[in-house]
Amino acid sequence: MTATLYAYAFLDEFVLLYPVYALLFADRGLSVGQISSLFVLWSLTGVLLEIPSGAWADAVSRRLLLWIGPLLGAAGFALWVLVPSYWAFAAGFVLWGARGALSSGALEALVYEELDRVGAADRYARVMGRAHAVGQAAVMSATGLAGPVFAAGGYPAVGAASVLACLLCAAAATRFPEHRTPAAERHESWAATLRAGLADVHRDRRVLGAVLLVPAVTAVWGALDEYTSLLVRETGVPDAAVPYLLMVIWAGVTAGSLLSGRAERLGGTGLAALLAGAALALAAGALTERPAGVVLVALAFGGFQLATVLADVRLQQRIEGTGRATVTSVAGLGTELLTIAVYGAYGVLGSSFAHGTVFAVCAVPYLVTALAVVRRGRGGGRRG
Repeated sequence: MTATLYAYAFLDEFVLLYPVYALLFADRGLSVGQISSLFVLWSLTGVLLEIPSGAWADAVSRRLLLWIGPLLGAAGFALWVLVPSYWAFAAGFVLWGARGALSSGALEALVYEELDRVGAADRYARVMGRAHAVGQAAVMSATGLAGPVFAAGGYPAVGAASVLACLLCAAAATRFPEHRTPAAERHESWAATLRAGLADVHRDRRVLGAVLLVPAVTAVWGALDEYTSLLVRETGVPDAAVPYLLMVIWAGVTAGSLLSGRAERLGGTGLAALLAGAALALAAGALTERPAGVVLVALAFGGFQLATVLADVRLQQRIEGTGRATVTSVAGLGTELLTIAVYGAYGVLGSSFAHGTVFAVCAVPYLVTALAVVRRGRGGGRRG
């Protein structure tokens, strides 16, 4: 299962369009506001499909959703390079949003329960951390290749490579083991599965707290990732060098993933310190407006990635019912809603301020989250 997971994680992120698609939009005359509107549409698609797809994964087959999703992504990327226009970009983001919704919740639930089946649930943090690291290594590999491929064939070449990666990802997903009995075979309807998952969130305050932590940690830096190429370009480097500086950022993210196994026992105070330190590094690196500041941004993104994995681990450990994918998708819904807010704010601020300034402003929510984690931990200690 882990070998299939790592192959899936690599191919899912080995998309040469990632480091240049914001540049593609800008080169086709889209403003920062229009680009942000595409990101909002992307997240809105996730909002509409996140929880229904999680319940579908619990009711039918998680593996089924994991191979359908990449096929939708392939169709979206093909649209971008074949008919590059605002509406083609919008349609591509709808397909990409559907792809993300289908895998969100389904992947985590499948991996956790397959590990638990063989008595290895305690390895979840390490396995998922390595999977994230493999995915980030794929991002760095794709980023490194994007430069020469783009120089040789432009956007059509990087688009064709991206479509191929999606098709291979779908093929890899068919190799996932799945030993659970779907709800449909237990004569439970999709609606009943959905209600059961939502009831788990409502009934257990520990689960609710873990669900809320996921978007608080994940959403802001996940949204900022879409603007990193514009931030790097603002430092004055030529476009051909942008992918290489993005590789520095993703090296930091990869390091954060690899540390997740060792940091699994990090308490509330440690998590708060991690978030606060990453926030300060993000603000300082972005405000330098120099290529050297990218190193601090990479350090910040590494901290946020580590916190993201730890938040997911806490959530999976607290879920006890059969609606694991549904509950995980509730957390994903919260992430999508908060991400939309970040995109909207970025679209407004980015029209008046430099990208470095907007990145620094977006570090503030992490300081607030760090304070909330500390206060919750102290409150929990008193009640205990």
